Amino acid sequence: MSEERRARVARKTKETDITIDFKIDGSGNCQVNSGIGFFDHMLDAFTRHGLFDMTAEIRGDLQVDCHHTIEDTGIVLGNAIKKACGSKKSMKRYGSCILPMDETLVLVAVDLCNRPYLSFEADFPTEKIGYMDTEMVKEFFYAISYSAAMNLHIKVLTPGNSHHMCEAIFKAFAKALDEATTIDPRIADTMTTKGSI
Repeated sequence: MSEERRARVARKTKETDITIDFKIDGSGNCQVNSGIGFFDHMLDAFTRHGLFDMTAEIRGDLQVDCHHTIEDTGIVLGNAIKKACGSKKSMKRYGSCILPMDETLVLVAVDLCNRPYLSFEADFPTEKIGYMDTEMVKEFFYAISYSAAMNLHIKVLTPGNSHHMCEAIFKAFAKALDEATTIDPRIADTMTTKGSI
């Protein structure tokens, strides 16, 4: 890889203070502590299964609830993904994954097209997984899709246990993004008929 596809993005508000260092061509190394145990578990799963490297310093107003912390992490991570992708030259652009986790089956598809859109179909049987509200799964990926300017489709094909559903979503997203960011030497420029994405 002639150019290191890596980005460091920081965002500070009255509600959160977040810095993420994200590397596309990594080995699955994740260092993160948000104060929300299950969310950290999901970020670790995303990093490891996408073979990315990520260090995240996440501080949020958890005395309120988990909403601002998780949503703002999505914003910062999305910006880091977009920045790390750079010009997208020779990248496959599209990626998808159908991933099983026990009784659950999830489909995720990604298009790194500079047009933000999220389609999300998942009904969780519980309101929380540990200290993470399940409604925040959609909010997290909405934030990523818009700050990274990607089309992102997430669909739970076979529902089941909330933990399994959420973990399958994060892992399938990792696999789809890994595919979409893969460099293909057959692609001379950007994968588009428009001349630029």
